[in-house]
Amino acid sequence: MTQPAADSRTAPPTPPVPGPQIHDRHPLALALFGLTLVSGLIDAVSYLGLGHVFTANMTGNVVVIAFALAGAPGFSVTGSLTSLAAFLLGALLAGRLATRHAGTRRPAQLRTVFALEVALYGAAAAVVFAWSADGPAQYAVITLLALAMGLRNGTVRGLGVPDLTTTVLTLTLTGLAADSRLAGGTAPRRRRKVLSVATMLAGAAPGAVLVLHGQTAWALVASAALSGATLLLYRE
Repeated sequence: MTQPAADSRTAPPTPPVPGPQIHDRHPLALALFGLTLVSGLIDAVSYLGLGHVFTANMTGNVVVIAFALAGAPGFSVTGSLTSLAAFLLGALLAGRLATRHAGTRRPAQLRTVFALEVALYGAAAAVVFAWSADGPAQYAVITLLALAMGLRNGTVRGLGVPDLTTTVLTLTLTGLAADSRLAGGTAPRRRRKVLSVATMLAGAAPGAVLVLHGQTAWALVASAALSGATLLLYRE
């Protein structure tokens, strides 16, 4: 007597790709390191040059809104809400792109997102060159950057690569300590965690220097150029 075929509706879901097996020299990992570097630049531009607003770290924006509502000087409810709304729109678009590219090879979706990120950074740089980053132009720049970061985060989240979110280091740093041999762990992916922190720092430091010297537009040009280089070099 033959056994009935397994019902595909009850089959366990396929685990997300690429997962933990991606090594640090894999083309995707290298691309994500490159985008982490860009995140450092963008964080410097948004926080130092756009009125203490985050465009990648939405936890920071929620806290900033609370600070502003409490009357702390130097923080903007409007700026942070603008960033939150644009970020959510970007994440929504990332979800739509993932659905559209379902069944196709992963690089097609990633290249589309990389190209959009380059275009949004370039547009933000053009706004700053033309009108600086004050007044209404400031909100336009916040919108463009947060939209790019929402697209990025929505896409990277679906890849499932451990310790390479490209924008948030809290869990990476937690894992670096909690999984260390000093804590009794095996220190998995220690080099990746350290490189993630290092690349973020490597982007934030020159970004801060540029912003503090009145070169915000050039920091955005550098972000677009680095994202463009990531797009050109990504081969998988």
